[in-house]
Amino acid sequence: MDGSGRRRNPYQLTDDSPVYVISVAAQLSGLHPQTLRQYDRLGLVSPDRTAGRGRRYSARDIELLRQVQQLSQDEGINLAGIKRIIELENQVAALQSRVAELASAVEGAAAAMQQREAQVHASYRRDLVPYQQAQQTSALVVWRPKRPTD
Repeated sequence: MDGSGRRRNPYQLTDDSPVYVISVAAQLSGLHPQTLRQYDRLGLVSPDRTAGRGRRYSARDIELLRQVQQLSQDEGINLAGIKRIIELENQVAALQSRVAELASAVEGAAAAMQQREAQVHASYRRDLVPYQQAQQTSALVVWRPKRPTD
């Protein structure tokens, strides 16, 4: 099942489907296969593994490899810095997803509260009148108990 609760076709390709062997991934990313192995060892890009421990890269992995190459060559960022950038981007994405989840939960709770409030208002008796608080006065009331009659 996917995130929406629908059953996913196991043969449907997505951006996360591990389909590319290391030689194809190297060609698509413009990097040497040994560079891909090094990035895997460093934890920059972690492809899925087959039963025989062969690497299988997804389209998302290829895009990440291109991003690593761009940051390294064009921006001059070292691999440790790139790893930290990737970790922070992943963390931001996870937090954004969580915020969306919580916002949805708050909307659901607000709708449920409004529905319950409407039910309570609908249950009010219509023969009741609102209580009017008496104005304060400085009147003095004297109470005298009745005397028992003999």
